[in-house]
Amino acid sequence: MQVEVDPILEISEITDRICKKGGPALIFEKVKGSDFPVATNVFGSKKRMCWALGVESIDEITKRIEELLEPEIPEGFWEKIRTLPKLKRMMDLLPKRVNDGCCKEVIHRKDASFDILPILKTWPADGGRYITLPVVFTKDPLSEKRNVGMYRMQIFDERKAALHWQIHKDASRHWGRAVRMGKRMDVAVALGSDPAVIFSALCPLPEDVDEILFAGFIRQRGIELVKAETVDIEVPANAEFIIEGYVNPEELCMEGPFGDHTGFYSLPDKYPVFHLTCITRRKNPVYPATVVGKPPMEDAYMGWAVERIFLPLIRRIMPEIVDIHLPPEGVFHNFAFVSIDKRFPGHAKKVIFGLWGLGLMMLTK
Repeated sequence: MQVEVDPILEISEITDRICKKGGPALIFEKVKGSDFPVATNVFGSKKRMCWALGVESIDEITKRIEELLEPEIPEGFWEKIRTLPKLKRMMDLLPKRVNDGCCKEVIHRKDASFDILPILKTWPADGGRYITLPVVFTKDPLSEKRNVGMYRMQIFDERKAALHWQIHKDASRHWGRAVRMGKRMDVAVALGSDPAVIFSALCPLPEDVDEILFAGFIRQRGIELVKAETVDIEVPANAEFIIEGYVNPEELCMEGPFGDHTGFYSLPDKYPVFHLTCITRRKNPVYPATVVGKPPMEDAYMGWAVERIFLPLIRRIMPEIVDIHLPPEGVFHNFAFVSIDKRFPGHAKKVIFGLWGLGLMMLTK
């Protein structure tokens, strides 16, 4: 789209109408107040979701997970030799550390400001402008184990924002430990990384599974990481933008309201304050955004991919499950349809209680 558009309400209104019609991905080339174009609805169809993950069918990834969960154990010497290429392929999926990346073609330190980004205000009663596709990197202050999640960011001024990580999220746990230690915590945010990284950030992975390794598993090659400029965190080398900063212990602010998936505004609440220290970017980056609202929206196709890809993991825990469907009408975590191989009275209740213990399915009706 080559006509000038406003990031305040206009881009979101156009995107909402296109999403509701099942329309194409959009690039807004001229955005008022910014030098950078905006891309929306990139994941907004099953076909584009598959393209983003590098497959013709989402079942290809599901099958890979099934094979990983049920490996063939070699018995003899020659069978073990024949497994070596498979082991090498698995090693190739590990993250790759590199010295530089296109995410650092331009570096803003003293002039770092959220104002250079075409950040959207989506709905009229939103508390402000929000970054809606942030891939947020944190490290456990004790173990230094990485977490990658997707937590929206409300912008307050040119160098301050709120990070909306709910209390049950891994990043919130990292921050809680930093608070108890009296330490500030480094945070890095990637915008416009490899779609496999973006997808992995929103996946309900077990706590001990590295999202970057999972992204490599999806992409079938290791994800390249480079050290950030001002924080001790590795970030995707091919990102469009990297936002660097920190959160102080016990520094909270009111975040919200925010027009959410249900078609209602989520209520304001207290969340950590993010302080900006640096922005790095490509020379000619594209700013990615998603519009959150009443379904069907772009997240419907992300949720569909999660549902299909993670079915083998759910069945591994509860083999009696035949299939599961998380409809977009329930925004993928408010209710679920579950088909089971019923074997005894009350079996369905057992499955229900089991599902309530699995991440976001704790909210399922």
